[in-house]
Amino acid sequence: MKNQLTAKGRKELKNKMAAAISKEIKTLSRDLQNVLLDDLVTALENRLAILNRTRHNLQCTVAITECAECETIQT
Repeated sequence: MKNQLTAKGRKELKNKMAAAISKEIKTLSRDLQNVLLDDLVTALENRLAILNRTRHNLQCTVAITECAECETIQT
């Protein structure tokens, strides 16, 4: 995926998520906290990639539909 974060960006995001949910995950072991945070970062990356693709496909569909309507009007 070309929209994936760099290693530095991923680490920064992971640290921000850790700070945001530190109270909720403090009962987990350090290893489980790391696994959870890695999963959350990966899930966010995947969701953003899907939304970006969907947005791109939607724009293409609208453009195609508009052209098809123009052709219908011209006939």
